[in-house]
Amino acid sequence: MGKPDWEPLRVAKDGCGFPTVSNTVDELAIMFAGLASRKDDDWIWEAMNRHPDLVGGFNRLDSTCLKAGNGNILAKEGADGLLGISVEHPDWPKGLGIVIKIAHGWNSQATWYVARAVLGVLGVELRNPYPLHRQKAFIVPGIVPDELRGALEEVVTWDEWDPDRDRFSMDWKEYSDGMTRNNPFSNEGSQ
Repeated sequence: MGKPDWEPLRVAKDGCGFPTVSNTVDELAIMFAGLASRKDDDWIWEAMNRHPDLVGGFNRLDSTCLKAGNGNILAKEGADGLLGISVEHPDWPKGLGIVIKIAHGWNSQATWYVARAVLGVLGVELRNPYPLHRQKAFIVPGIVPDELRGALEEVVTWDEWDPDRDRFSMDWKEYSDGMTRNNPFSNEGSQ
């Protein structure tokens, strides 16, 4: 990370007893960028891309990212909604590190939508194994560089849907009126 005197704020043990250091999302992104810039220094990049299903497993997000990246990506899922991606891309000669963190914890479907949008901007077409019903990844402004915002708008993060399939078959006002109680405490017994 360019900080030889860096020390983690905390060191803990994971479920296997392996030491785990705390990192910020920025620190993780810098480390993932370093994986791309130093990919020829060891065997890890090649091994992960040669055997992607050994990284996460068949139909897992990290393994699918590796397959979609055609040797230009490393990806690894982490605990509680974390996905780290290392990208070799001509626009980032020192490597690009991307970290997607779902704030409420692991939700592979939500992480998949965001990864599909972010990688799509970089020209990587990530398939989506989930049946989508009008979901779309909303990327906060400032996350994707301004020069790539147009490309982001072109990435389809949802699947087409039939509006007749999701149409209400009853009047929603009538339904709502029938479900609303005059006294919200009426089901709590006599007082």
